[in-house]
Amino acid sequence: MTRFLLRRLFFVLISLWVIISATFFLMKAVPGGPFSAEKKVPDEILKSLEAHYGLDKPLAVQYYDYLKSVVTWDLGPSFRYDAETVNQIINRTFKISLVLGLEALLLSIALGLFFGVMAALYHNKFQDYSSMVLAVIGMSVPSFILAVFLQYIFAIKFDIFPAGRFESPLHHVLPALSLAALPTAFIARLTRSNMLEVLQQDYIKTARAKGIKENAVMIKHAIRNAILPVVTYLGPLTAGILTGSFVVENIYGIPGLGTQFVQSITNRDYTVIMGTTVFYSIILVFMIFVVDMLYGVIDPRINITGDNAKGGNANEFQ
Repeated sequence: MTRFLLRRLFFVLISLWVIISATFFLMKAVPGGPFSAEKKVPDEILKSLEAHYGLDKPLAVQYYDYLKSVVTWDLGPSFRYDAETVNQIINRTFKISLVLGLEALLLSIALGLFFGVMAALYHNKFQDYSSMVLAVIGMSVPSFILAVFLQYIFAIKFDIFPAGRFESPLHHVLPALSLAALPTAFIARLTRSNMLEVLQQDYIKTARAKGIKENAVMIKHAIRNAILPVVTYLGPLTAGILTGSFVVENIYGIPGLGTQFVQSITNRDYTVIMGTTVFYSIILVFMIFVVDMLYGVIDPRINITGDNAKGGNANEFQ
């Protein structure tokens, strides 16, 4: 297990280094600069600003300085907001995206598993057809169209929920639904297909033949084995949802990390762009690492270390 953890940690560090390097050099390759504006800045002021932020140094020195700042988690000042650093911006905005993301994540897992299991248990019946129709709609309709549609129907037309902002619990409903629609549909389809396959396995038939209650068979054997692919999907899904949806946050006027990222692109605030990208990457690789660990918890037959256990193959069915 120690060797496995060290090996995974090594790949995590390599992945982060590649992402950080790619982001840095792409930002440098973009035409223009952080101080480009419609009104031309005098050369003297431009040189002074570049010297203040270290942009006049050779590219290799800037790259080294940025790697060092990432290691110490000091992402530097914002080019557009003099009173805030990138760390402060992430700390302020991520709290909002985290709340919205957790709400959407829990909603998508609960609804996705429910519709997927129901569709599998009632295969080729009304419950199956209706669940899959909803899943197809959820996967086909873009999030920005769904967000505008929900906003128009429930906020403008019937005035049930607020149209924007993120203040009271009622403000959370429409953004969470908009953000959870696509992952709910994907989880439902994934759960259904795996449940149908698992229900045909011999150990399910054996459990039923032994007289085990149907609820116990479903929960302990069928659902537990059917959700492994769902767990794989939850790794990058969690990272994406928790860091905020750019489209949904902008439509509902939510001052989260997604909105801040879009504004930083518009403002050419390179340090904020790179900082949020690095932050997203750290969450992504961490969640993938957690998923690898969860495999062994959900299904003990899986040998995550890749080594054979003593006394037999660790992958053999216990």
